[in-house]
Amino acid sequence: MAKTDKSSKPAGGLGAKLMGMTDTNLLLTITIVVFFLMYIAAVVFLRSGFLKPQTFFNILNANAALIILACGMSLVMITGGIDISVGGVTALVSMCCAVYLDYKGGNVFMAVIIALLIGLAFGAFQGFLVAYLDIQPFIVTLAGMFFARGMTTIVNAAPFNVENEAFVALKNTRVIVPGMGSVNKKGVYVNAYVEIGVIVAILVVIVMFALLRWAKMGRNFYAVGGNKQSALMLGINVKRTKFLSHLICGLLAGIGGFVYFLHVGSGSPSHATAMEMDAIASSIIGGTMLTGGVGNVLGTFFGVLSLSTIQNIVSSAGFDEAWWSGITRAVMLCLFLVVQSVIMSVRKKNRQG
Repeated sequence: MAKTDKSSKPAGGLGAKLMGMTDTNLLLTITIVVFFLMYIAAVVFLRSGFLKPQTFFNILNANAALIILACGMSLVMITGGIDISVGGVTALVSMCCAVYLDYKGGNVFMAVIIALLIGLAFGAFQGFLVAYLDIQPFIVTLAGMFFARGMTTIVNAAPFNVENEAFVALKNTRVIVPGMGSVNKKGVYVNAYVEIGVIVAILVVIVMFALLRWAKMGRNFYAVGGNKQSALMLGINVKRTKFLSHLICGLLAGIGGFVYFLHVGSGSPSHATAMEMDAIASSIIGGTMLTGGVGNVLGTFFGVLSLSTIQNIVSSAGFDEAWWSGITRAVMLCLFLVVQSVIMSVRKKNRQG
């Protein structure tokens, strides 16, 4: 059986226990700790809004689509690849679904099918080029991004809102979170809620976590990303594994595209701009390494939350200008890259020693 991750020998003490974790679990632990420390610091020092449960759930509501896209991105990165087309696919899905639902007779179920087919088409075509024609994934998905953005404009160049009754009703559906709520300024208790997209995102995280943790296919993804030659010697079909990673990523881009559409309720060529970069950043912050073989979608989930939380902290601190958000995200991403590099270097020396 192929090893699903790199590991080191445990010794005694807390530090040794941490070093005894697999690379994936250690980076996951760091991501979770950093997120909770950031959120607790925001509650203690800023207070404004962070004490309300709805503030946290609003982070989930605003980033449900990104969570799904980042899960697909993490899967591809675990195999040693990359997919920068997911933002373009999201925009194309939202525009196609908007145009379809704008016509009389358009129904939500068929819009979902359209979203899934678009995502699968991109995933299958790009996966074939990467896996079976051995073309660099960056180049293939860069072309896919340009194609998706161009097609979005061709489908409809002008942004517009969707007024389909069934879709609007689904968009406005709120799922109450039991036992969570707060008193507003008028003294009225308001229940905390999440949108339908959050439920979908959580289900995706659970399914992807189970796939990577317990399924043979998941172990194959890690093995191919860790060492392609070793994976071949173990009898793993490397080409098929790479193809499946891009196919699943495309499928998740389709699902994420519809969830994004469900959140914004409109189609526009400018939708999901740079969302692929946020997905990559969230995956890296969550502990997925660009070199492949290491990653966890649970870490990716907390990576998305961390990225959004730091943006909220910056905004609440009074730095509302757009560049401050970009600067803080860049600093956070670089910090995690340095941490990953240092940790991997130390663990490599320990193994060799």
